[in-house]
Amino acid sequence: MRTDLFALRHIGIREEDLPQMLKTINVNSVDQLINETIPDDIRIAKPLALETPMSEHEYLSHIQVLSEKNKVFKSYIGLGYHESITPSVIKRNILENAGWYTAYTPYQAEIAQGRLEALLNFQTVIAELTGMELANASLLDESTAAAEAMTMLFDVRSRDQKKNNVIKFFVSEEILPQTLSLLKTRSTPLDIELIVGKHENFEFGDDYFGALLQYPGKHGQVHDYAPFVAKAVEKNIKVAVAADILSLALLTPPGEFGADVVVGTTQRFGIPLGYGGPHAAFFATKEEYKRSIPGRIIGVTKDTDGKPALRMALQTREQHIKRDKATSNICTAQVLLAVMAGMYAVYHGPKGLKYIANKVHSTAVTLVDSLEKLGLYQTNTSYFDTISIKASSSKVRPIAEKYEVNFLYVDADTISIALNEATSLKDLQLIVDIFAEAIGKGTVVINGLLPQSLLENKLVRTSTFLENNVFNSYHSETELMRYIKKLERKDLALNHSMISLGSCTMKLNAASEMLPLSMARWGNIHPFVPIDQAEGYQIILKELEKDLNIITGFAGTSLQPNSGAQGEFAGLMVIRAYHESRGEGHRNICLIPASAHGTNPASAVMAGMKVVVTKTDENGNIDVADLAEKAELHKDNLSALMVTYPSTHGVFESSIKEITKLIHDNGGQVYMDGANMNAQVGLTNPATIGADVCHLNLHKTFAIPHGGGGPGVGPICVAEQLVPFLPGNPVIKTGGDKAITAISAAPWGSSLVCLISYGYIKMLGENGLTQSTKTAILNANYIKNKLSGKFDVLYTGERGRAAHEMIIDCRPFKENGIEVTDIAKRLMDYGFHAPTVSFPVAGTLMIEPTESESLAELDRFCSAMLSIREEIDAASVEDNNNAMKNAPHTLEMITADKWEFPYSRQQAAFPLPYIFENKFWPSVRRVDDTYGDRNLICTCAPIEAYVEA
Repeated sequence: MRTDLFALRHIGIREEDLPQMLKTINVNSVDQLINETIPDDIRIAKPLALETPMSEHEYLSHIQVLSEKNKVFKSYIGLGYHESITPSVIKRNILENAGWYTAYTPYQAEIAQGRLEALLNFQTVIAELTGMELANASLLDESTAAAEAMTMLFDVRSRDQKKNNVIKFFVSEEILPQTLSLLKTRSTPLDIELIVGKHENFEFGDDYFGALLQYPGKHGQVHDYAPFVAKAVEKNIKVAVAADILSLALLTPPGEFGADVVVGTTQRFGIPLGYGGPHAAFFATKEEYKRSIPGRIIGVTKDTDGKPALRMALQTREQHIKRDKATSNICTAQVLLAVMAGMYAVYHGPKGLKYIANKVHSTAVTLVDSLEKLGLYQTNTSYFDTISIKASSSKVRPIAEKYEVNFLYVDADTISIALNEATSLKDLQLIVDIFAEAIGKGTVVINGLLPQSLLENKLVRTSTFLENNVFNSYHSETELMRYIKKLERKDLALNHSMISLGSCTMKLNAASEMLPLSMARWGNIHPFVPIDQAEGYQIILKELEKDLNIITGFAGTSLQPNSGAQGEFAGLMVIRAYHESRGEGHRNICLIPASAHGTNPASAVMAGMKVVVTKTDENGNIDVADLAEKAELHKDNLSALMVTYPSTHGVFESSIKEITKLIHDNGGQVYMDGANMNAQVGLTNPATIGADVCHLNLHKTFAIPHGGGGPGVGPICVAEQLVPFLPGNPVIKTGGDKAITAISAAPWGSSLVCLISYGYIKMLGENGLTQSTKTAILNANYIKNKLSGKFDVLYTGERGRAAHEMIIDCRPFKENGIEVTDIAKRLMDYGFHAPTVSFPVAGTLMIEPTESESLAELDRFCSAMLSIREEIDAASVEDNNNAMKNAPHTLEMITADKWEFPYSRQQAAFPLPYIFENKFWPSVRRVDDTYGDRNLICTCAPIEAYVEA
């Protein structure tokens, strides 16, 4: 065995396993299986032109050398990004802990109570600091959250406003530049008219539906917005506020002066800068908008025994239900980062957060005092942490950069300095020394921080926050470490067993790919530093773009989108810009197969397109005749086809080239959803099938961990004609020559986690990547055949093969009184997370084992499924008191004095021998979703509840 070959560590199947697996599948070789699975006419002729793979040791040395090319200056640029201090206990026990970063979105609540509690903590932090009634479980970044606020307020306009076509949205010129760019991107397709100006001069007319304010402003001024909001309320204008989360420990929360929505980022709650991300944004609003709020909400409910439990609330808002009627395409969050930010608040508590906020403010006050002693003028009349100094940028900048310090140079005579919790007295002294040298004066010596506040009294927060026990109990490292571990034990993640979620590709997130995320020279780079300070990042990002171009067969890549759904939107906006550049802006019809992921139609509507659904045939494939008819019917206005390949049904459709030609012949472009790219890499690619643009889920195919529901990265790769339109950024130039406005806040999105996919490709190389794809297809077909005769596979290719995933039909089991949900819950007793439930077909399970699982694990899963099938056969409609209906079984149930079930305790908890070796106990019984939605509680219990208890 070659111990230096990463592919052997990433791929779970051993050479000696192949004879047994091939016999089960009834083929002579893996290549025979691939030939029977993928149509010949779309196989790529040559191996991918990638570099020789590195060993893990070589890669870690390589990434260390590259990190040293980054110049880690002290950055006081601000604009929504600040250096923060990640408590080591959080870094070690969450960020670097596979129990947290390999977990999946908490759709199966009974085995996700730990991260659900952590997210409830996060929501509580946000709701209480912002003064709002309701908060979601995070969004992608501050600018995205602001855009979601705008579109939500547009959606909830009054009947009269909709009738009178009220479409104006006011944006304060204090807004962050990247947010304004993203607002332009999102407003244009919806015909929302942005009006940018000074809030002091705003005329409150009936032709406005909403407004957005920045608190504090982009260069630090803290405004009293109460009069503005009061006037807006009179005119039925809804107000959103983009707020700095740390400042709200000292400033009056927007909810107290009447805001309808509050958004922002929690990056400064212990999250590394990471050259732009990933960070957890927040979105807080009033309870009356609970059914319109984008993203996920964690709510309190009860389990079968009536005991408190948590789960994702109001899931009917998700796009797979609403599809083209959805008001947002957001289908993910930044859970891992939200968990970290929530734990930052748990660790520090309200007193600690106030201390940090006061220290940051005092640092700013002290700096102003020292600079004024030098004769420099500060323009902000009231500020929290960011000051605006009148000085010559051309004189200050070279001296600052000589001392490795970055400021924000607003114009020739204005310099903005944003201070943070990591700013020490030594750092402060250096700033003063830099200005003294620039103006040719002796420096002013700082002996300590000035204690006074320069905030106006009417701006100072008087209300309390975070009085709940959880924020006042875990302030020693020992206590927080144990609390984090207590939550972790409630969650089933990849470090326990296979998570066979179809379409989600829960593969190995290798330790060597993850380790660089903890390196300071990657973590502590501001996204708006000059390009020459981020040379290491630039090398990696450009190399990753090049490799993704090779893998997809395309000409250009943008890494900016922060999620798959954002990638969909970006791809469609690029297509839209392409049509407009050719004088064909009228092309607005988007054809989408009925089997498509729900974000597809939602993204199309957001991009200003009209969705026309095409049929699927009885085999689950696109109905080519119906597609041809609709493409011809709409040929004058056809913009795009959105197609998933292999299909959402887990099949390589042989007609794909015919389909893409149909679209091109009728003037459209082809968007390929890359959710199933794990079945393509090295064997075929989007360019070969005839697509023009695709998004890739780096958190699926390219090994970024799901983190309990985020982070994700959804870059788009495009054909040559679309390269000029790749998205740009208003602060740092990126994108094409005719770039569309921003898709995400940071120029390269979540740059830090792109290191993972870079490492994945560099360590696997061409052969390892191709072998991974082949093994994913091998494993899926092995499971398919092992379950054959007991579970029917709904769709297969023309030669009876599955791609990398398959759908098994559980609808016939209703005759025995068993629903697909019962199978999902019973799998927990066997130590497994359920496959994807009821998508894309209701009453089914979609299974995807990935290439990382061993034969032993595949066999354990198959044994569990076959054992469950026996339990289904023994069940009946008349008797629902069985192990399937009562699943999952908790430790409390099994150890109770009374056992009143008609089956044994062993059958309940240990139905197969392997479970004795590694038992996972669900922490609650089956949760009651309906009760939780009817009694929506989305924050921790108030302190009074603990007192009464």
